[in-house]
Amino acid sequence: MNEKKTPMIDSHTHLHDPRFESDRADVVQRAQNAGMTRMITVGTNQHTSKEAIDLAHVEEDIFATVGMHPLHLFSAKNCEPEDQFIEEFDREFYFHLAQDDKVVAIGEVGLDYHHFGEGDPVEVIKEKQREVLKEFINICNVVSKPIVVHCWDGYDELVTILEKNVVEKRGVIHSYIGSWKNAEKFITMGYKIGVNGIVTYGESYDKLLRNIDLQDILIETDCPYLPPRPLPRDQRCEPCDVFYVAKKIADVKGVSIDVVLQKTTENAMALFHM
Repeated sequence: MNEKKTPMIDSHTHLHDPRFESDRADVVQRAQNAGMTRMITVGTNQHTSKEAIDLAHVEEDIFATVGMHPLHLFSAKNCEPEDQFIEEFDREFYFHLAQDDKVVAIGEVGLDYHHFGEGDPVEVIKEKQREVLKEFINICNVVSKPIVVHCWDGYDELVTILEKNVVEKRGVIHSYIGSWKNAEKFITMGYKIGVNGIVTYGESYDKLLRNIDLQDILIETDCPYLPPRPLPRDQRCEPCDVFYVAKKIADVKGVSIDVVLQKTTENAMALFHM
C-alpha cells in the first residue's frame, strides 16, 4: 500500500467517532506512515462539530468541518443509531464554531430524501432541509469557507439550490452516488466530486470515474463507514484505506496511483486552503 509514500489526503473522515476511541493515535499514525499528510474530520451535529474542532487542535495534521447532517432535522428511519435523534438548528452556534482557525469548511450539510418512513410529512421535512442548507450556505459566505455537501436522492434539487444560492468558495459533493449528468452540472458550477469506497463495490460507477477529470475529484473514506474493497464490508474503515479508492480510480482511468494521489492531494489543498 503506497510503498513510495506519495502524499495523500483523506478529505472526509469521522475520526472523532467513538469507534476510534480506543486506538485513535494508532489510526492516525498508520495513516501518516502510509503517506497521509492531511485528514479532515467532519462534524454532523453540534456535539460532533465541537469534537472535530477539539481533535483538530490536538493533531497538527487533522483539520475540521462543522455542520448539521440533514438526518438530524427529522426522526430518520433505517440509519445509524447515532443519527436517530432530532436537533434544532442553531445558526449562532455553528457560526461561532465556523470561525475557528482549524475549521476548513462548513459541512456536512445538505439533503437526505432517502430515509423517510411511513407517515412522515415528507414535503415539510424536505422544505426544512432546503431552508437549513441555505442557512449554512450563508454561513459559508460570511466566513469565506467552502461547503461539504451530503446528498441522497435529491441531486436534481441540490443542483437548483446551488445554482440559485452561490457558495463563493464552492466546495465538494461528498460521497457522490449520482449520475454523470448531474456530476457534470456540479463540476461546471465549480464543485469537486467526493469519491470513496462505494466506487470499489462493483462497476456501477466506472463510467462516472472515466468521465470525471482528475482535477475535479477528491478522495475520501467517510471512515469508519464504507470500507473499500478488498476490505471486508463489516470492517472499520480508516484514513489509510483511501489508498484503495485511489487505486480504483487509477485502474479505471488507466493511470498510475501516484498520479491520482498527487492530483487529488493538490485538489484538496487548494479547496480547503490547508
